[in-house]
Amino acid sequence: METLINGLHHVTTLAGDTQRNVDFYTDIMGLRLIKKTVNFDAPDVYHLYYGDEAGSPGTILTFFPYGGGLPRGRKGVGQLTYTAFSVPTASLQYWMDRLNERSIPYAGPYKRFSESVLRFEDGDGAGIELVFNNEDQRPGWDNKHIPAEYAVRGFHTVTLNEQNPDRTIKLLTDTMQHTLVGEEQGRFRFKAGTGGPGNYVDVQVSPGDVRALQGAGSVHHVAFSTDTDETQLAIRDELMRAGFQPTTVLDRNYFHSIYFREPGGILFEIATNPPGFTVDEPLAELGQNLKLPAQYEARRATLEQALPPIVVR
Repeated sequence: METLINGLHHVTTLAGDTQRNVDFYTDIMGLRLIKKTVNFDAPDVYHLYYGDEAGSPGTILTFFPYGGGLPRGRKGVGQLTYTAFSVPTASLQYWMDRLNERSIPYAGPYKRFSESVLRFEDGDGAGIELVFNNEDQRPGWDNKHIPAEYAVRGFHTVTLNEQNPDRTIKLLTDTMQHTLVGEEQGRFRFKAGTGGPGNYVDVQVSPGDVRALQGAGSVHHVAFSTDTDETQLAIRDELMRAGFQPTTVLDRNYFHSIYFREPGGILFEIATNPPGFTVDEPLAELGQNLKLPAQYEARRATLEQALPPIVVR
């Protein structure tokens, strides 16, 4: 069967203060701000993309920062609660020291599927994990800020918190080409494609948890990677045959997207790998200038005045 889903593409989260968000993910996490654009559906709000040097699929964490007035969300069932990044095993002490030096409380290290994990939150309460492993061969971004040998490689896993997981698991395995590779303490791990960091989805069964509430720190959606427009349309057909109602294809400038709700209520997206983030600015200049889709270029002056300034320290 043709490979339709490769693994993770990106995760998009709601945030409060814009500069606090930039500081956390560029300074503390050492990610690159790869695109400064706007929410295509609400252009008075930024859409900020972070990732590796090029914004490779499977490394991209994005945010809609709505400002300090956005109430915090609540973690619970029906939500992607933790986004885990992959880092080398030898960097464990480096990251504990780094978090301690910046007064960021964390839990761990503890073991999950034989790997060490640290868990913490950003300034809005978004759940972040670091998974320490030697399986990931992706290079770290050598940004002269965090040594490349300790740097984040990209995603490792996302955790879907589900009350009744059976239909979600059926979607992942029957339609989205995932395979069960592990089970531990109510957590089921699935891989896409060849597996490995960036291709894992964990379904955490939490029947006693409260229902999630969306707000600052809440994940808006998780996107899965597909190679081409043709494979995207093929998976869309598969989803419709399985009884889901994916949207039409939407052009997000840097990828094409379809969206649908999985049975537990989490918003899923299927995003194409091309055209990528260098379609409107060269690799060396990613994230430096405000990039607008064509429909908003006529409003550039107004938007630039309304959007808060951003400093990458």
